[in-house]
Amino acid sequence: MYGLLKRDLDYIIKSVSKYSEIEEVIIFGSRAMGNFKKASDIDLALKGDLVDRNILRRVNEDLNEVYPIPYFLDIINYQDISNEKLKTHIDDVGKSIWHK
Repeated sequence: MYGLLKRDLDYIIKSVSKYSEIEEVIIFGSRAMGNFKKASDIDLALKGDLVDRNILRRVNEDLNEVYPIPYFLDIINYQDISNEKLKTHIDDVGKSIWHK
């Protein structure tokens, strides 16, 4: 799914589900659109009114240091997006991979 091993998706879910502040995780970009390449990064938007920079940092640390995901991850806070084109892209093509 999304060009990722089930193991990699499980690692993402294991990480984000630890944080009560995160209400939903959206994968977007080439992996959501289906035009990814083998080494494409993983674009994730975290949704939740209480998601902050500290949560983003901790999820990044989990996924880059604790769990062996072999891809670059770009993790953003959906609430902080000021670029309307990016927000529209996430709303239109993004896929929910986890929610409470």
